[in-house]
Amino acid sequence: MSDYYNAFEMSPVPAPGPDAVAPEPFRGIYGMPAFVTIPTSDLAASTDFWIRGLGFFELFSIPGRLVHLRRWAFQDVLLVSAASVSAQTPAMSFSFACVLSQIDSLVEACRALSPKSVDGPRDTPWNTRDVEVITPENARIVFTAAKPFDPASQEARNLQAIGITPPGVGRGDNEEHA
Repeated sequence: MSDYYNAFEMSPVPAPGPDAVAPEPFRGIYGMPAFVTIPTSDLAASTDFWIRGLGFFELFSIPGRLVHLRRWAFQDVLLVSAASVSAQTPAMSFSFACVLSQIDSLVEACRALSPKSVDGPRDTPWNTRDVEVITPENARIVFTAAKPFDPASQEARNLQAIGITPPGVGRGDNEEHA
């Protein structure tokens, strides 16, 4: 008997595929297992960009102090009012899952709001399509969509070279991969 199990039912992220459908925005209240806090000197402008550009919605706010934004379950952002923010974009990024069908509209919406805010989309060696967005408060946000897994692809060979095999191929879903 193994202590490991497939826990994909806990995640709002759908199985990869060209027809993957994004989950509905999640409006419930829960204990947040993780969230990002982003200072902004213009709460209204930041909120507008996150909603119209990145597809979040306002869960609640404390006027002039904080806006709690969300997309899917477990994709929470707290925008907090700050006197100033760094003009330099940090090396660190924060990533949010999305589905392939959302990438083009996200790029289009962000470029309409801030033409130089988007880098990508680009395909990665680990089988995702990513787009990087620099928000008005200089946060580096990456939206990442899993591509359908093709066992004959270069991406599959890249993963196999580092010891990662697809589920059901020679090991359990939650065993060590190195």
